Amino acid sequence: MSTKNQISIEIPQVVIDTVTQKLQECKTALAPFLQGLTAEERVSLFKMGDKTVATVQKTKSYVETNPEFVPAYMDKTEFLKDEAVVTILSPLTNLAAQLTSDLNDTIMLAGSEALQASMLYYGQVKEAQSKGIVTAKPIYEDLSQRFAKRSRKASAEKPE
Repeated sequence: MSTKNQISIEIPQVVIDTVTQKLQECKTALAPFLQGLTAEERVSLFKMGDKTVATVQKTKSYVETNPEFVPAYMDKTEFLKDEAVVTILSPLTNLAAQLTSDLNDTIMLAGSEALQASMLYYGQVKEAQSKGIVTAKPIYEDLSQRFAKRSRKASAEKPE
């Protein structure tokens, strides 16, 4: 019985090296301008979403055309800088998210196929060991630890 193969690729190391170098260059170039947040900071921030982007952009337009309504306690310069950062970084975030999604999907698909093949191999080794084939025993003993079935209760209690 064969399994359905949905992915069959070999990525040349030179491609991986080139992409890694370019991603590192991107990270290094942007590093002075990016800000990290703690988990607590992320939770506590007032967040801008897809719907509010248009609101902020429209507000920017009014701030520029009708500055007389800008409150004295609002820093107009910082508002315009913040809006510009969102506008300029959003396409990069979208591109990075697409790349991340494609990478995750490819890893998931290849990983699924590799795990299925591993299970087929383990099943064959288990069968050979049960029939007394001596060379299968050490392989079975090693792999059986990885393929050991865990009870649902043990899996639920064990933190990952």
